[in-house]
Amino acid sequence: MYNNKKTAVIIAAAGMGTRMGGSVPKQYMKIGGEPILLKTIRAFCGNEHIDYVFVVTNKEYVDYGLQLREDYGLTKVISVVEGGKERQDSVYCALQEINRKRPGVEYVLVHDGARPFVSQETIDFVIAAAAGVGAAVACVPVKNSIRQGDGTDSKNIERKNLYSVQTPQGFKKSILMEAYETAFSDGYYGTDDAGLVERIGQPVELVRGQYNNIKITTKEDMPMESRAGTGFDVHRLTEGRPLILGGVEIPFEKGLLGHSDADVLIHALMDALLGAAGLGDIGQHFPDTDEAYRGISSLKLLEKVKLLLEEEFYKISNADMTVIAQRPKIKSYIGNMKKNIAETLEIEESRINIKATTTEQLGFTGRGEGIAAQAVCLLYR
Repeated sequence: MYNNKKTAVIIAAAGMGTRMGGSVPKQYMKIGGEPILLKTIRAFCGNEHIDYVFVVTNKEYVDYGLQLREDYGLTKVISVVEGGKERQDSVYCALQEINRKRPGVEYVLVHDGARPFVSQETIDFVIAAAAGVGAAVACVPVKNSIRQGDGTDSKNIERKNLYSVQTPQGFKKSILMEAYETAFSDGYYGTDDAGLVERIGQPVELVRGQYNNIKITTKEDMPMESRAGTGFDVHRLTEGRPLILGGVEIPFEKGLLGHSDADVLIHALMDALLGAAGLGDIGQHFPDTDEAYRGISSLKLLEKVKLLLEEEFYKISNADMTVIAQRPKIKSYIGNMKKNIAETLEIEESRINIKATTTEQLGFTGRGEGIAAQAVCLLYR
């Protein structure tokens, strides 16, 4: 509540985010293990002046939004509304929902669902300015020099009075409703809400935003995140099977027992990669009850893990692996192992390290009963 008057925010999250190129719309991708949209909603739920939150999303994600509300106790979220074809249609759907569910709202903010780093200070400033003059928009001064032109002919534009527009944008609800109804009556679609209220003669106050209040639009906008993972695997040595390590068949009187080719080194690596990305383990993705994986090359499974990482926009910084075995000696095969793994993951061989050790004839590896492997990796996105 602000000045004893109710304030609501519309979080516009109905876009499909095609420029991001992900398997889900950008607002549902994760930063620090949490969906971007969740971080955005939390910013407003945590503001003392915001009474109600209305989320507008595409039809396929309405239930997802409602589940977020339940799972995270987002009590200020009143409705998750199905949006329209364009952003303007979607925000208007939410405005109508506010009038139905909370008609006493006096001030309305509109904020991008994919802009999760908005500060409490910016929210407060926009609310105060909207309450004072009727309309306000967060923005930051343009940093770079600006030129106008068509590629062959251009001219410099003075930047001292130029601003990059952000959200939230805030309004007295009555002004915003009039602006939307006028725009639809005229068949006009604008680029943002402030532009619509300007069309009806309403001044818009500029509120200083913050440069880190970015909108996640492309992969480059995602903050750099590093995550480490470890993997460990053991397989029994048995007669009658080939010994495969790192995708290399090594001459030996015994091989490793398993549902696939039992490549213990690759299995440890896959578990490290999946663990770093928070994607479970190899048993979850490639169960030994599935006949599709019987005898399969573990390099093919590693390729599938790579695709899972790519869906979450993770890249591999490096991986360090250790084979623990009394016999056979694998030093002469390590180069080919690194080559196989690097080619499968499509990274430089310099990012892969493989080494071997014994247990000085102690334990099951020392007795030649099996081979173990461990892996450590670092991912980033």
